[in-house]
Parts: sequence; C-alpha cells; structure tokens
Amino acid sequence: MKQLLFAALCTGLLATTAQAEERPDHFEGEAAGTLAEAVTQFSETNHQLAELLAQDELNNADLGTIHELTYTLENAMAKIDEELDTMAVDLEEVHLGSESVDRERVRTHGAAYLEAARTLVE
Repeated sequence: MKQLLFAALCTGLLATTAQAEERPDHFEGEAAGTLAEAVTQFSETNHQLAELLAQDELNNADLGTIHELTYTLENAMAKIDEELDTMAVDLEEVHLGSESVDRERVRTHGAAYLEAARTLVE
C-alpha cells in the first residue's frame, strides 16, 4: 500500500513539474543589456508598481500587470547585481593599485569603477 501511495505521489509531482515547464507564453520581462538600461528600467518599473499599489483596490488586470512588472524588475536587479560585482572588482583593483603605487592600475580601474558608479547615483 505504501509503495502504491508513493508511486502516485511521485507521478503527481512529475506531472506538476511538466506542466510548469510547458508555459511557453509566460512573460519574460524587459531585458537589460547595460547598467544604464537596468537602472532606467528599475526606476521606471518601480514607479509603475508604486502607482498600481497606491490604488484603493487591485483588480485582476492590475494583478496581471504587477505580475509582468516583477519580471522586468527581476531582470533589472540581476543586471545591477552583475554590474555591482564588476564594480567591486574594479574598486579592489584601485585599492590594491594605490597600495602598490601602481598609477596606471588605479587610473584604469578607477575610471571603470566611477563610470558604473555614476550610472547608479548621478
């Protein structure tokens, strides 16, 4: 009896997984190719989300829109996270270059770091 129940449970889980993977029309969100695009999308999409959430009531269409917005936000955040990792490497190179008096290393990595940093804060 336990084996039969276990087999039925496994079959149900496999069917659920197969259904989840068969969603070809599922929304992907806007992709961000650069840090600047990611920051713009993050800002604009957060504004759209805030406007929707400020409503007294959310209807089904609003929830559908919010669902789609989250994909764009996730894509933007992933790109920002990726770029922050690169910024951290460049900043560490600036730090190490300043310790070893390597002016070229400081200038090269400092310029790359500041370009990305300015995209985030200016």
